Amino acid sequence: MKIAAIDIGSNAARLLINEVRINNKQPEFIKLNLLRIPLRLGMDVFTLGKIGEEREKMVIDSMKIFSDLMKIYKVDHYRACATSAMRDAENGQHIIKEVKELSGIDIEIISGDEEATLVYENHVAEGLDKEFAYLYIDVGGGSTELTFYENGKMMYEKSFNIGTIRLLNNLVTVDNWKEMKEEIKNHIVSKRPIVAIGSGGNINKVFSMSKTKDGRPMSLAHLKKTHKEFNDLSVEERMTRYNLREDRADVLVPALKIFNNVMSWSDINKIFVPKISVADGLIHNIYNQLRHKK
Repeated sequence: MKIAAIDIGSNAARLLINEVRINNKQPEFIKLNLLRIPLRLGMDVFTLGKIGEEREKMVIDSMKIFSDLMKIYKVDHYRACATSAMRDAENGQHIIKEVKELSGIDIEIISGDEEATLVYENHVAEGLDKEFAYLYIDVGGGSTELTFYENGKMMYEKSFNIGTIRLLNNLVTVDNWKEMKEEIKNHIVSKRPIVAIGSGGNINKVFSMSKTKDGRPMSLAHLKKTHKEFNDLSVEERMTRYNLREDRADVLVPALKIFNNVMSWSDINKIFVPKISVADGLIHNIYNQLRHKK
């Protein structure tokens, strides 16, 4: 069975295609293709309130490509979800209608809470030490989703309008940070030590650059050190020194600021980066729904 997930975020759109095979009665998810297109919808939406004509065309053209790729791979099932930027865009529904007519792809706008749940669908914490509690931190362009997991249960989830594109455009207020800090102090509490699980392209890139071995955590101290190093450089200097694309080099600093704040306020000093995403969660969500139907 082949399953595809389309995640249309505030910074980029992603198409993930997986083949699911049953191995010893357990599903095995094999990545066939991952395509990322930096649409940067948040640059329009968070300043203008809508998606401009140029980026609207980019969305439609991207979905046509995604549709063609799904046909080539003979995808059996897919789900396309849009998050923070499309939620806030006054012309979001118009663009969704255009995409359907011109590419055949049905896009659904999901809430911040559902976005958090999709990251949790990866169930990474279930394979980790039960002596700890775990906080999923998913940082996107328009929002940050937190999901707290303890004793085999999801205890708390919350979406905050604090994201890398919003920060780049100076659209995150002191009150936004205050709300996040208070929520964390009130709800991310455990008698057990809490460990973070990070997701999103930025923390994945920081993890790759850190040369940390897979399965090992990064420390908060390392994230703070990396944030200072990047913050002292211009975007062009980051691109040259670390061989980064521009659309990654500019958002790494605000992403690290978010991770550092969340971990500091949660009294967390280490973070695992299993390279999961909303798209991965979508794949698992589709598979689980199909299995329950059977």
